[in-house]
Amino acid sequence: MLLLSSAQACSVMSIVMTVKTPVYLDNHSTTAVDPRVVEVMLPFFTQQFGNAGSSSHAYGWEAKDAVDRARQQVAQAIGAKAREVIFTSGATESNNLAVRGIADWLGKKGRHLLSVVSEHRATLDPLDRLTRRGYEVTLLPVHPHGHASTGQICLNRFADAIRDDTILVSVMLANNEIGVIQPLAQISEICRERDVILHCDATQAIGKMPVDVTELGIDLMSFSAHKLYGPKGVGALYVRGRSPQTRLVPLFDGGGQERGVRSGTLNVHGIVGFGAATELAIQEMNPERTRVSQLRDRLFQGIQAAVTECTLNGPLIIPGSDTTHSRLAGNLNMTFRLVEGESLMMSMGDLAVSSGSACTSANPEPSHVLRALGLPDDDVRASLRFGVGRFNTEQEIDFAIETLAGAVKRLRALSSMA
Repeated sequence: MLLLSSAQACSVMSIVMTVKTPVYLDNHSTTAVDPRVVEVMLPFFTQQFGNAGSSSHAYGWEAKDAVDRARQQVAQAIGAKAREVIFTSGATESNNLAVRGIADWLGKKGRHLLSVVSEHRATLDPLDRLTRRGYEVTLLPVHPHGHASTGQICLNRFADAIRDDTILVSVMLANNEIGVIQPLAQISEICRERDVILHCDATQAIGKMPVDVTELGIDLMSFSAHKLYGPKGVGALYVRGRSPQTRLVPLFDGGGQERGVRSGTLNVHGIVGFGAATELAIQEMNPERTRVSQLRDRLFQGIQAAVTECTLNGPLIIPGSDTTHSRLAGNLNMTFRLVEGESLMMSMGDLAVSSGSACTSANPEPSHVLRALGLPDDDVRASLRFGVGRFNTEQEIDFAIETLAGAVKRLRALSSMA
């Protein structure tokens, strides 16, 4: 068990004094670039700076070779062929390319697309744009808070929602707010039976859990480097190249790079970093999952012991057991009643957490993911997301518990006086 003993609790203040602040627990938003990745990238800024599309001299050849190596590294991480990996600026572009590219390619076959209400805005917004072009979109609900499979879709309901004119299904593998892992293998089996293309946003999953596009039966998969200790501004879209081949209409035209699917000068240094980060994540996945899961459990139990009126959002966490089959190892999302989440974050200047997706932080509306679980708006607004990652320590976790508990106590005291 990871419960803090009384001796540990008494020593928290001394630990707090030794922790370097601010403490970062927002690893679902982005991750620090691993120093080993930085080292691999550096030569491509000032020495091997060629354009991978320049085929007439050594600088271009070096750049192309580096891109080819990175493409192979990324492909191996997901069980794909190198030619099936298209480099993009990130998962948002990849999601748009997948969703809108399939709609444009298969629009004459059908106009119905199927997804999930708790998807990332980078999928939901392209779908919404398509509705304004005459397409029909169905968003499936997820099992509510308190259900044994909270956050997951109902497979029977999913199968019933597929129609003869359905051309695309888009389901996230691991949710960015509550960490729930969807049953993609079963979903893909249903899609295969109905001859429907399956797209998966795997941005939070790659490098943190085993992902094999063949075993999962995925046709299109999106992900980004900066979620797995690589650089920002680079991502990828896996496009199935066989059995059967998946085709897309490009989002924009230009020089015809990336097999004509994604034109534009390749971000060579970013791609090199992406490849290195992916390879490292796969090599170290199993021990890292175990360590990060233990830190998350320590955080969860410490908060439960130190803060009253708090509840877990998303799949069940049983400290000391392997719950990584249903929830990302480093994910924790909790509601702290009688306080407001934004105020709580503002009062913890030395602790970096979030109230939801970083990509929607400008949107004042409560989290659509927590709303999808059936939480009332007051609870949604009182919720925080913690993302434990590679570089976090036990001392930082204990600091977070102490900082959070103190902030909640202060805010509740102020609220009771108002």
